[in-house]
Amino acid sequence: LSSLCVLPSSSEGFGIAEKIVLLTFISAVILMAILGNLLVMVAVCRDRQLRKIKTNYFIVSLAFADLLVSVLVMPFGAIELVQDNWIYGEMFCLVRTSLDVLLTTASILHLCCISLDRYYAICCQPLVYRNKMTPLRIAVMLGGCWVIPTFISFLPIMQGWNSIGIIDLIQQRQFNKASNSTYCIFMVNKPYAITCSVVAFYIPFFLMVLAYYRIYITAREHARQIQVLQRAGAPADGRQHPPDQHSTHRMKTETKAAKTLCIIMGCFCLCWAPFFVTNIVDPFINYTVPGKLWTAFLWLGYINSGLNPFLYAFLNKSFRRAFLIILCCGDERYRRPSILGQTVPCSTTTINGSTHVLR
Repeated sequence: LSSLCVLPSSSEGFGIAEKIVLLTFISAVILMAILGNLLVMVAVCRDRQLRKIKTNYFIVSLAFADLLVSVLVMPFGAIELVQDNWIYGEMFCLVRTSLDVLLTTASILHLCCISLDRYYAICCQPLVYRNKMTPLRIAVMLGGCWVIPTFISFLPIMQGWNSIGIIDLIQQRQFNKASNSTYCIFMVNKPYAITCSVVAFYIPFFLMVLAYYRIYITAREHARQIQVLQRAGAPADGRQHPPDQHSTHRMKTETKAAKTLCIIMGCFCLCWAPFFVTNIVDPFINYTVPGKLWTAFLWLGYINSGLNPFLYAFLNKSFRRAFLIILCCGDERYRRPSILGQTVPCSTTTINGSTHVLR
């Protein structure tokens, strides 16, 4: 999605100082994305408890897609932005653009699959979840996250379907006579702009909103049920002994996971919504959106590729512990039993407001 239906290259007017600032910022974004996504992948591979959670298979695949964005896409965009010139030829421009569209589309499809996985886990009974999210179905969903983007990236871009009717305009913008510079221009006609945006962003976004709305309603009902269980199990001395601690703990666990994933999805939408709104509008206003605005929206989307690992670290205790073990070379202080296997006394847990989440 990143170069998706966009005119990405426009660094004309950037002075030396501005380019130094840009290069520093872009380097930080790329480094953050590479290290962060590698950390997520290594954490899941090394931590047995993380591997037991089905959602984490989607998270690892998402991290792999974001890692490829930071290695195969961002560096070339950064070089063109700072140098104000594309030096790798027309064919590699098409390949780089196709990879850009493929990998960033795969990211949002992974987030859509994660929301569906959480919907079945939280809104359905455990037996229904196990029947729905079988290893085969997870494999099919993961395959779809990588295959579907191919049909809006390599296939149409290599065939030139996106440039039908606007070839003259593209050629005009590919070469700047004043500075003798060549650009990797990716502009799209109206049919492709609508199709790729709807498939890559708007449909998955709509599905995620529906899934997380249902999760929110269910989580709120779970909180009410926990309160009822606590009150029903409270003896005369006021101490609370709910009849089903395992069920209560599972409700809290799933609610925490839902809140974490909602924040992750929200950050994704904040990063990519400006790009996709502009992406739809630009062909209908005769491609008059300024190049620097395109660049800003594009790199705002790229930032999301390095953001998810930090969201996991700060919002998910299991990931945070796994990260600390890796970064501290297996320090025994961080090797604690899985939270899934702990028995948490409800007397120490408040089930209202922000305290409803796991420690």
